[in-house]
Amino acid sequence: MGKMNVNLCGIELDNPIIPASGTFGFGREFAELYDINMLGTFSFKGTTKDPRFGNPTPRIAECKAGMINAVGLQNPGVEKVITEELPQLRKIFNKKVMANISGFSVEDYAYTCEKLDKCEEVGWLEVNVSCPNVHGGGMSFGTSPEAAATVTKAVKAVTTKPVIIKLSPNVTDIVSIAKACEDAGADGISLINTLLGMRIDLKTKKPVIANKMGGFSGDAIFPVAVRMVYQVASSVKIPVVGMGGVSTAEDVIEMMLAGATAVEVGAANLINPYVCRDIINELPTVMEKYKINSLSGIIGAARD
Repeated sequence: MGKMNVNLCGIELDNPIIPASGTFGFGREFAELYDINMLGTFSFKGTTKDPRFGNPTPRIAECKAGMINAVGLQNPGVEKVITEELPQLRKIFNKKVMANISGFSVEDYAYTCEKLDKCEEVGWLEVNVSCPNVHGGGMSFGTSPEAAATVTKAVKAVTTKPVIIKLSPNVTDIVSIAKACEDAGADGISLINTLLGMRIDLKTKKPVIANKMGGFSGDAIFPVAVRMVYQVASSVKIPVVGMGGVSTAEDVIEMMLAGATAVEVGAANLINPYVCRDIINELPTVMEKYKINSLSGIIGAARD
């Protein structure tokens, strides 16, 4: 059997498969279905400084080859995550987990990251800069190199664990933003977050989602994700975590060839809760089919 282990920011993973934040909760529901310790790790539900109820309903719209969601970062807040969710997680998951963090100001990000950095269960801090900057006119922190770098520096100043900045694809130059994060001290980059999408109900002639627009994910965005992973991995020296429309073992191989060290699986978890298990089980066969002896050996091979 080929070697499936990879090293992400100094931490060894048994395999590169990581359920993406927002699609796996804190792992408990999935642990009832299969042993989630077979995963490389998982990125838990996006956490903010304060509790959030999220956006009004309806929050979900179906699409061809995908879905749109506007959940609005519903979560119990960092204090409850630390005191309630992580102790529960420890009972079912014996590996380091990836903490996904969101914020609406630089201070929010720093506060939440500093808190989670102290938690033994946390291996990496995945910092989502796709959130609106409430002090900057509502534009996402991830839409400019300067704003993304500011968040990166603030988080790195108060943490000791690897910081992976999660970037939005809703920009014209993803590379400049990734490089700004690297220069500001980021230990890794993850991408892509959801594309901005919308559906309109023909009967009501109104937007399907109460928020009007939301994050478009699913199979349809895979080629965009591969392209952006390829561009960013070609331009930075830090590891890249690839995601966006991944649903098969073949998708994982393609994403790694583009330059991803590890691969997150998002919307597919909502369609098939066993998808990450199935991908891990299928990887050895797919590796043999394409004469791959080691997954770590194919990272970025499409660029050679």
